[in-house]
Amino acid sequence: MKLFKSLMVCMLFFGGMQGQNISGQAFYESKTTLDMNEFGGGQMDEATKKMIGNRMKSMLEKTYILTFSGDESIYKEEEKLEAGPGGQGGGFRAMMGSFTPGKQYKNLKTNEMIQEQEFFSKKFLIKDSIPALKWEMSKESKQIGQYIAFKATAMKKVNADDFSMMRRRGRGRGGNKAEEVKTDSIKKDPIDEIEIPKEVMVTAWYTPMIPIKNGPAEYAGLPGLILELNAHRTTVLCSKIILNPKEGEEITVPTKGKVVTKEEYTKIVTEKTKEMRENFRQGGGRRGGHFGG
Repeated sequence: MKLFKSLMVCMLFFGGMQGQNISGQAFYESKTTLDMNEFGGGQMDEATKKMIGNRMKSMLEKTYILTFSGDESIYKEEEKLEAGPGGQGGGFRAMMGSFTPGKQYKNLKTNEMIQEQEFFSKKFLIKDSIPALKWEMSKESKQIGQYIAFKATAMKKVNADDFSMMRRRGRGRGGNKAEEVKTDSIKKDPIDEIEIPKEVMVTAWYTPMIPIKNGPAEYAGLPGLILELNAHRTTVLCSKIILNPKEGEEITVPTKGKVVTKEEYTKIVTEKTKEMRENFRQGGGRRGGHFGG
């Protein structure tokens, strides 16, 4: 442990002077687990669960690329060929597909974050500040690839539109299972079965060997690049790093979409979700798929 502590101090001291000049790309494998039994899967046979799981795999397992240079970065999903008709996941997949994230720009110096977001075929440009998490540093360390990584934890407030954090309503809060079963019998649409928790524990593993205060998605602020991150049921793990390439991708600020604040976008999602719920109840499963005007 003394060796790790000494190594960390040295890397922070020397690396802090060089961090502004570091550029490169970090590739992240993101995986979100989903328990089908929490969302009506208790009534399905194993073959059906497996089929749905395979169809949702492209939603739950993704590859992202963080391109960074100094204080600026772009985080985006790696482009892949779309699955054919057999890859469709039904109405639930169609609903989740309406929350399509695009490029995310971060500027650590100005504390600015800009996210391209598509929601029911309408493009938005969400402008916000980088979340200021109160990281609790730990002496615990582990090897990730060729890098020594240290552990840090924080509580994160969850956005109301972040469906990657969804859970069955009542779970995680000591809900009464008998009451859940009774409630399920009268529900008419899948939206009523889920909720978004108000906050979750985030565990990050960062390496001072790459002294930039950046990481995947909106996460930043640690004295080294975040190589692994766990939040709720999602795990993000860095699989490859390319430092100081001769020809790097240009980092540009996103400009496509209607400019909104995070609060404004959350209000739009909330109203549209309410409309979807009413359509399910009144129209036997119809979903509003576009915006008027």
